[in-house]
Amino acid sequence: MSDRTVQPATISQVIPDSIAAEMGFEPGDRLVSINGTTPRDLIDYRFLCGDEFLELEVLDRGGRSHQIEIEKDYDEDLGLAFETALFDGLIQCNNRCPFCFIDQQPPGKRASLYLKDDDYRLSFLYGSYLTLTNLTPAEWDRIDRLRLSPLYVSVHATEPAVRTRLLKNPRAGQIREHLAWFRDHELPVHTQVVVCPDINDGVHLDRTLRDLAALHQGEVPGVLSAAVVPVGLTRFRPSADELRPVTPADATAVIAQVQALQAEFLRDYGTRLAWLADEWFLIAGQPLPPVAIYEDFPQLEDGVGSIRSFLQSFMAATQALPAHVHPPRRLTWVVGNVVEQAFGPIADRLNGVAGLSVTLVGLASDYWGQALTVTGLLTGQDLVAGLQDRDLGEGLLLPSVMLQQGTLDRGDDRRFLDDRTVAEVAAALGIPILICDGIEELLEHCGLQPSHSLGIAPANIDPGSESQQ
Repeated sequence: MSDRTVQPATISQVIPDSIAAEMGFEPGDRLVSINGTTPRDLIDYRFLCGDEFLELEVLDRGGRSHQIEIEKDYDEDLGLAFETALFDGLIQCNNRCPFCFIDQQPPGKRASLYLKDDDYRLSFLYGSYLTLTNLTPAEWDRIDRLRLSPLYVSVHATEPAVRTRLLKNPRAGQIREHLAWFRDHELPVHTQVVVCPDINDGVHLDRTLRDLAALHQGEVPGVLSAAVVPVGLTRFRPSADELRPVTPADATAVIAQVQALQAEFLRDYGTRLAWLADEWFLIAGQPLPPVAIYEDFPQLEDGVGSIRSFLQSFMAATQALPAHVHPPRRLTWVVGNVVEQAFGPIADRLNGVAGLSVTLVGLASDYWGQALTVTGLLTGQDLVAGLQDRDLGEGLLLPSVMLQQGTLDRGDDRRFLDDRTVAEVAAALGIPILICDGIEELLEHCGLQPSHSLGIAPANIDPGSESQQ
């Protein structure tokens, strides 16, 4: 059990027509216990709510305590959402990785922007990556007891000395033992390797991917996949650090190295196992692999195949576009400049509809000091600086990946990574901002409807990870 203080879970939303709505729950109520047990996070809540008979202790918004009995079907959802998935606080990172995005931010922002999570619960619930360096014996036991799989593990290197150098933590050298634990307990994990040139590339990358592949063997693989991602650096990192940016020559070498290993792994294990993030091909100036290469897209959220997946889903969703839209619309769609060329066919498809004009604009981030920028790292400052002298038409289409995840349900108070709000940027540019959370919303803002269900299209259209551990 955690030694952190467990707080009553504050309810943020009650789903209409749910059990909770029928019982009179309201946003602002706080859940204290379920059948006498205090849930420490959303995982406990879901586990405890699986019973058919529940006794809940709830504090209403006035602080009054209520005992509520509920009889329901087994595993039937109550219909509650909470302000946070963690009721006992965030497990913070105890590493000092020089490439950590959180540490590459400017000073002076809200304290919450500098919180570094290394929480296995967020990994299980949302697919965020963790390093395993801060897990206590009790947490390892809980992962096994609740069968929390798959988790997403930042490996970076399997050689103890190399990983310790990268994470600046002596416990980092235990990674092979930690991964073997997951294999032995039949709890598969996904992994990632952030490649830092001259540190964990070359022979070290070869060793890491072969070690991970060895853990894929067995009836229940210990390692399901490995994403290989280029390090992302900002101008706010310490000037004397040991890192350097990935060059086109670096990208070309890594692509050749990993593709050779993919062929070997496919022959030996029936899967390519190791996956190159789209950014490698964009940096190297090479064409993206075809869709079939990505198998079942095991690392889509880490920017592996996300462009191909999006293009495929977009073309499928626009097989039967109308001949025209009415009234006519002129819109500007902003993406990171690293994907501008790849998304050109999408803009061409939209502009084939009479009355619809969509101008695709790719921006670099002066805020982060990046000449090549993924969409998810564009800030409010970048948008204002890069768009203020342009004719933007009647609306600005922005992928939701640009926004801080914790602010997505706040309307105009949704925030970019530099903490500027959507409302502030819209006012500065004098134009409405239309947030696109995937293909359906993009088409809806354009006055179009998708041809059919969108299948595997990612919600966040971006070829790279926003944060790195």
